[in-house]
Amino acid sequence: MTNTISLDSVIFYLDAWNNTDPDARAEAVAAVFTEDARYVDPLADVTGHEAIAALIGGVQQQFPGFVFRPVGEPVAHHDVVRFSWGLGPDGEEPPVIGSDSVVRAADGRVCLVLGFLDRVPG
Repeated sequence: MTNTISLDSVIFYLDAWNNTDPDARAEAVAAVFTEDARYVDPLADVTGHEAIAALIGGVQQQFPGFVFRPVGEPVAHHDVVRFSWGLGPDGEEPPVIGSDSVVRAADGRVCLVLGFLDRVPG
C-alpha cells in the first residue's frame, strides 16, 4: 500500500542540500542523515556525515546560486520515500530534474539515498 508523506519532510531534506554555510550544513546533515548514511547517484557514492556534507558543497560549487526544490508530491511505503526534485535558479524552470528513493531509519532520519538524474543539461 502506498501513502503520501508530508511535503515538509522532503523540504527538510532539500534544505540540507540548499544550506550554503558549511557549519550550518554540517548541522543540517546530522539532523537529516544517520551517522552511517549512504548516498548513491550516477555521479557519487559516499557514506557518512562528512562525506555527504562535502558532496553537497561540491554540488553547490558546480551550480552556484541554484536551489533544490520539490517537484510533485512524495509517496511512501514502509520505510521508503520517493520524490522528485528540481535544481535551478530560484523562481525559474530548473534545468536539472532528479528523483530520490530514500530509506528511513527507525529514528526517522535517512540511512540510504538512491538518487537518479532524470534531466541534465548537455
